[in-house]
Amino acid sequence: MKTQSRSAVAITAIYLLFSFAAHTQTSTAVPNPPQKDTATAAHAKGTFEVKVAPQTPDGKFEDATMGRLTIDKQFHGDLEATSKGQMLTATTETKGSGAYVAIERVTGALKGRSGTFILQHGGTMTGGVPTLNVTVVPDSGTGQLVGLTGKMEIVIQDGKHSYDFEYTLPAAP
Repeated sequence: MKTQSRSAVAITAIYLLFSFAAHTQTSTAVPNPPQKDTATAAHAKGTFEVKVAPQTPDGKFEDATMGRLTIDKQFHGDLEATSKGQMLTATTETKGSGAYVAIERVTGALKGRSGTFILQHGGTMTGGVPTLNVTVVPDSGTGQLVGLTGKMEIVIQDGKHSYDFEYTLPAAP
């Protein structure tokens, strides 16, 4: 793929990601029920930095409307963690319409409890109106985060990224 079209895909993907996150989103997905009766519902908030890097398509998506990027995040606040992930994007000829999906593995500590978990993203934009769902992949928690369920809201305001993570986690043993 030409450098110019790879740049266009990266710019489009970043636009889609930021446009989705620029509005307050609510997931329609229902978190898995807690694994134990002693689970606690909680909220985590903080900021994060994200770097995305365009990748060469696997040869199946030569069209500039399709893109693939890597994600590298650093979370701060109640979630002190890093994440690595992959994103696929698609745009249409209609300005303000497109979609992205992503999977990222988060490694760190959530309010002092360490482990890993996986986040699944799914976003669409129809005529500039975004919807975004970011949920914890069921049974993906490890270490002290086993049993974690929840959804994350991503907010971008004044060029800064933040998260609001509503989650349930079994009580610490």
